[in-house]
Amino acid sequence: MSTGPNRILDEFAKLMTDAAGAAQGVRREVETAFKGQAERILNTMDVVQREEFEAARDMAAKAREENTRLAARIDALEARLAELTGQAAPAAAAKPKAKK
Repeated sequence: MSTGPNRILDEFAKLMTDAAGAAQGVRREVETAFKGQAERILNTMDVVQREEFEAARDMAAKAREENTRLAARIDALEARLAELTGQAAPAAAAKPKAKK
């Protein structure tokens, strides 16, 4: 068992260790409370989640690609139809262009 100044320093070190542990516990509680509050605020703001946004973005990109592919197919079919019937093919300039 320590006596004198060493005992005081040992007790002080133990007190500081306990205080550090308590501070970490408080920090975790504050983080949990903050995250919960932030999540509640975001839910009331009708903000879309990243996963939902990325899924919608991917679907839109696929739809644009499909639209471009189908527009080219329609142009080819119209040209072929005009060739078979002997009519002039519809002007490509008259068609609205897809937005990018």
